[in-house]
Amino acid sequence: MSDPMSGSGPLTQKKPMAVTVYTPASALRDPGLMLRSMFADLRASRELAWRLAQRDIKAQYRQSLLGYLWAFIMPLSTTLAWVYLNSSGIVKVTSTGMPYPIYVLTGTMLWQMFTEALQTPLGQLSASKNLLAKLKFPREALILSGIIKWSFNAGVKMLIIIPALFILGGSPDIHILLVPIILLAILLIGTAIGLFIAPIGLLYTDVGRLIPVVLQFAMYVTPVVFAMPADGFAAKLFRINFMTPVIVNGRAWLVGMEGSMLQEMALICAAASVLLFLGWVLFRTTMSVLIERMSA
Repeated sequence: MSDPMSGSGPLTQKKPMAVTVYTPASALRDPGLMLRSMFADLRASRELAWRLAQRDIKAQYRQSLLGYLWAFIMPLSTTLAWVYLNSSGIVKVTSTGMPYPIYVLTGTMLWQMFTEALQTPLGQLSASKNLLAKLKFPREALILSGIIKWSFNAGVKMLIIIPALFILGGSPDIHILLVPIILLAILLIGTAIGLFIAPIGLLYTDVGRLIPVVLQFAMYVTPVVFAMPADGFAAKLFRINFMTPVIVNGRAWLVGMEGSMLQEMALICAAASVLLFLGWVLFRTTMSVLIERMSA
């Protein structure tokens, strides 16, 4: 009979532990396995993403005197500045087809949503560097958490801008039901670009500082505060800008007008969908290397 205390008896026998083997082989060598892993992690990250988003949203507004109005203050201040410049003759804006305050307010609101969507992936990863280095969890939870926060803030902006449009003399109608399509397009395009920028931005902080500069210039070749030129080099810049159809249609549907450049917007959204998937693949394949670099 075996002695239980000797470690050789049946009472002390343990089941063999599972062994995980890490290899330098790229996940791209087995696309099927990679895709299954990607979508499995996306599903597994939903609850964590929701909790992270709740925490961040509460922290964002907990000690704020103006609360949710901060989601509206930046577009409103930009609108007031441009209305003053236009009315004083310092900057002369051609006819916009609607009251200029409404034109600027809707344009700056939509543009701000785009800039927030673009900067969200890098912002989420940068704010969670310590979490990434210390804990093992689906990294998609951080991106999904940022999307939830963006959606919440976008909803707040819409609740504020609709009454503001009536006050400014606008007349929103049934077209406003199409606005969620624009919000989805903005989120899709911004997140797709943001996923490509995020890995570089984690390695080089200059990228995060450069993004607002580039976006500020891009705003002036988008129909945000200026009407689209009829001809010339500026007109070409406006037309090749991928955000032009999104801003044009979003503004039109907000103020109760028919949309235009619908085909162009559909093509841009289709291209953004492909880029979003490719950005996700890049995110998956580079995160382990980036975390190792950050921990070194």
